[in-house]
Amino acid sequence: MQNTTRINNILGWIVFLIATVTYFLTLEPTVSWWDCGEFITSAFKLEVGHPPGAPTFIILGRMFTLLGGGPERAAVMVNAMSALASAGTIMILYWTIVHLANKLFPEEKLSASEQIAVWGSGLVGALAFTFTDSFWFSAVEGEVYALSSFFTALVFWAILKWENVAHEKNANRWLVLIAYLVGLSIGVHLLNLLAIPAIGLVYYFKKYEFSWKGVIWALIASMGILLGIQYGIIPGVPRVAFVFDRVFVNTFGLPFNSGILFMMALIIAGSVWTIRYTRQRNMVVWNTAVTMVIVILIGYSSFALILIRASANPPMNQSHPDNAFALLRYLNREQYGDRPLAYGQYYNAPRIGTSNPKDQYNKVDGKYKMTGTMPGKSEFDPKMETIFPRMYSDNANHVRAYKEWGKVKGTPVRIRDRGEVKTLQKPTFGENLRFFFSYQLGHMYMRYFMWNFVGRQNDIQGHGEFNNGNWISGIEAFDKVKVGPTGEMPDFMKNDPSRNTYYFLPLIFGLLGMFYQYNQGKKGKETFTVTMLLFLLTGIAIVVYLNQYPFQPRERDYAYAGSFYAFAIWVGLGVLALHSLVKKVLKGSPGAILVTAVSLALVPGILAAENWDDHDRSGRYMTRDYAKNYLESCAPNAILFTYGDNDTFPLWYVQEVEGVRPDIKIINTSYLGMDWYIYQQQFTTNEAPPVPFTFSEDKYYMGRMDAVLFQDRIKGSVELSEAMEFLGSDDVRTKVKVTTGAMMDYLPSKEFHITVDKQKALDSGTVKPEDADLIADRISFKINKSMIGKSEMAVLNMIAANNWERPIYIDHSLLYTGNIHFLDWLQFEGLAYRFVPIRTPKQGIMSGRIDADILYDNVMNKYVWGNVNDPDIHMDEYNRKQINIMQTRYMFARLAEALVQKGENEKAIEVIDKLFELFPDSVIPLTFDSFPAVEQYYRAGAIDKANEIVRILAKNSLGMLNYYTSLPEKLAATIEGDQNREISQMRNLIIITRNYKQDELNKELDEQLQALIDKLEAGRS
Repeated sequence: MQNTTRINNILGWIVFLIATVTYFLTLEPTVSWWDCGEFITSAFKLEVGHPPGAPTFIILGRMFTLLGGGPERAAVMVNAMSALASAGTIMILYWTIVHLANKLFPEEKLSASEQIAVWGSGLVGALAFTFTDSFWFSAVEGEVYALSSFFTALVFWAILKWENVAHEKNANRWLVLIAYLVGLSIGVHLLNLLAIPAIGLVYYFKKYEFSWKGVIWALIASMGILLGIQYGIIPGVPRVAFVFDRVFVNTFGLPFNSGILFMMALIIAGSVWTIRYTRQRNMVVWNTAVTMVIVILIGYSSFALILIRASANPPMNQSHPDNAFALLRYLNREQYGDRPLAYGQYYNAPRIGTSNPKDQYNKVDGKYKMTGTMPGKSEFDPKMETIFPRMYSDNANHVRAYKEWGKVKGTPVRIRDRGEVKTLQKPTFGENLRFFFSYQLGHMYMRYFMWNFVGRQNDIQGHGEFNNGNWISGIEAFDKVKVGPTGEMPDFMKNDPSRNTYYFLPLIFGLLGMFYQYNQGKKGKETFTVTMLLFLLTGIAIVVYLNQYPFQPRERDYAYAGSFYAFAIWVGLGVLALHSLVKKVLKGSPGAILVTAVSLALVPGILAAENWDDHDRSGRYMTRDYAKNYLESCAPNAILFTYGDNDTFPLWYVQEVEGVRPDIKIINTSYLGMDWYIYQQQFTTNEAPPVPFTFSEDKYYMGRMDAVLFQDRIKGSVELSEAMEFLGSDDVRTKVKVTTGAMMDYLPSKEFHITVDKQKALDSGTVKPEDADLIADRISFKINKSMIGKSEMAVLNMIAANNWERPIYIDHSLLYTGNIHFLDWLQFEGLAYRFVPIRTPKQGIMSGRIDADILYDNVMNKYVWGNVNDPDIHMDEYNRKQINIMQTRYMFARLAEALVQKGENEKAIEVIDKLFELFPDSVIPLTFDSFPAVEQYYRAGAIDKANEIVRILAKNSLGMLNYYTSLPEKLAATIEGDQNREISQMRNLIIITRNYKQDELNKELDEQLQALIDKLEAGRS
């Protein structure tokens, strides 16, 4: 027995070592996209990230960064923490599978072959999960999901350890440990709470005789514990803290947060008394329960870090939770709004009002003062509501998708909307469920499940189309029905590293293990129930809870890693199922060894072989370098307005952690709708001076100036600074009464101008002396909206108050938001646009004038691109998408065009050469966004180079068109727009070669296109 335990422990550590080596070899050496930049920054400087915070992650991350040796190593050390946490998860998974496998044998002492098969099941299941798509993705970047998975695995393993010693004297210490880990895990992610019901069933099966009534009560009790933590302890503690603090501050005149300290003292005193009381009276169950609650609170106390660090005013201080009320708002994630779950509206339900407005408190003159109210929950016409609402968003894109996924026809319902009787098409409950099953369950869960255990088409985010983001198996007979035949695919699609096929093998093993576990008597059914509950709660239950709308900004498979973890248990148990068959033919240890070896090759082996190339991020510095390029686009002491996560978080990272361009004030306009964020911009950040703002804080508290109306009271244009003065006035004449009876702020015109101080514009370097004659007397613009939000108001206020003192820039994404209203007054300087007093009307997708000297220096001398052209580094979809968002190829082409216009043809050719050197066809297939660069080659006289690129573009377009001709009619109809785009691209190539008299190439392209068109028409007839 002792030898068996030693071997089992050694195998667990071997699995840990394999996973560790795998993740360290494929680790991203710096920051990644999305929230990674924010989390790494939070860990390195103990700053405050987005609600509801992750203090446990931050503390552990800070410990790792201290071992790194310097700021430039901070990112890789936080990434390494994820790798080690993930490897720990794999080790625990191995021991969990072995534990569950042992319970499936009636005899406590196993034969040698049975023991080998059990170890084999652990190895196969754990190593299979090691190489799964979603888990591996999170394992090599600095995000919370790897550490969250570790906590989930750890608490589930701990209840199994308790199960082994449940009847021993000190067994309850395992339950206390579980409670403490749950408390700590709240400071990583709430996903870990979903393991509690499975833990509850393990406890029930060990302590009680089975009955369905007992199982139901065990589930009710464990769900009650889960809900008690999520909706009781987590929001309840800060809510009580605010009550105490408001009394202590407002009534007793004590400092802010003194009430929190008093509440903590009460909790400590109450905990000591309760533990002593229950021990003295030998109340074992109550003593254990109280201790568990206390250690949950101890783990949860990691959130004190958020309060402490927010009070220190670090540069990144989201929601500024430096007091009890702000902390409550922070932990409740109030800035994100809510969504209906059990009962609510359909997407076309008229709003009839709001309920329960939320009072907003701020620190004013040393007290908590209610400074306004925020709208409470929206109320809708009851006739347009339903139980279990799945189609609720009124966003036009979401509505269109609801109708497509739900096949909505609806049923007519007559309602009264603002006094007018209307007939609306209310979706039926069946259509509501169709959307749930087809989109939320099918597209947003089962598709991800199949990615991990069957195969993945590519890493392009899919929204339901057949050619992006689907699951495939590698078996043509299955795949061609879903995604079309592979035979005619262009090489860059066939050879895409993210195209991974597992031939159903991991899925088959999982299903075998599932049925085998269920059929192994009473213990099998019990462990099956526990595993199934973990699988469902960390999968389908999350689907129900998230209630996701269509067109999510990114794929969400990382949220379901716990569900895939549970299925990996069954993948491992599939080895036992195979062994039960093979041992009939090949008895003893040889049969077990053979099954284990074959299973290792068929499941973890194929997963590792298929997934390695697209999960290997070693050598990938693109995110960091793109962020540097953004900042290097700006002049000294600039103000840079950004928009989304990927436009902002990496910039925060390179500035805060690596110290790049600390003189720039980075302002995320998505946050400017929050009073705390506007307030923070009025203070120095690193070396960046404050941003001027004309309103005092009380003017833009939450609940005030959240929306600004337009009233045509003045004909013609208004000076922007005067408009801001009008808007900030307390005079009742600057307000307008709306239908609800409330008084709202308004602007008296939609047309504005800024009088230009030409000398300031020249002195600040906003305009070069040689361009002085181009400066307009005033900048004019019009806002074509009925109202603007607080964020738009804040941008306008900052621009008016700046008065050309500092350079102002916007990033690419803001061009397309509709929230920037001076697009005709921009200068394109690379990855950012400078606000200048020189008018340049927008032309097509191109905005801004070009200063060729500034742009050339940025593009050719300052910018770095993170090994983007290294053929051994996979260019994943996020990086390809960012290159498109930044319009990188257009940037080079526009610079070359400006140089050609100046007669600097050699420099223009040099620029286009660098474009195709940095972004070659072999890494990012050339498409229509390379066409402008081709024209500049021709204009600059580089005919042969232009012809070479034309041939590559033609090859890619013809390859796609040839693939489209092979598609069955059902699939071909869905890509008609893509097909027409490729035909248009070919025609453009024919036109340009004709214009530049490349007759032979022109004829060749014309003939190729005509042949394809003939083939397409023949296929339709």
